[in-house]
Amino acid sequence: MMTALAAAKAYASTQKSLGVETGAGAGPAAAAAGGGFGDILKATMSDAVSASRHAETQMAAQVQGKAELVDVVTAISAAEASLETVMAVRDQVISAYKEILQMPI
Repeated sequence: MMTALAAAKAYASTQKSLGVETGAGAGPAAAAAGGGFGDILKATMSDAVSASRHAETQMAAQVQGKAELVDVVTAISAAEASLETVMAVRDQVISAYKEILQMPI
């Protein structure tokens, strides 16, 4: 299970990689300029898929003797971080959905 700190770090790294401003200047205007939640989710999923494909390519190249082991480990580590980000977002969406279901009508 992912800790809250790990989820926050994964979210922050996703925001940084997307170029979304964080901190005091960030807010609804910054979110509107950088795209909505759906855009961020699509970009995160796309990044996770491409990182996974790159890791698979590096593993195949290592088996053929065309890649260094450090490149394979780095690619797998990047794919793992992307997957952890997707899992953290999924957990937060499920948590929010459950909270909405418990709200009185």
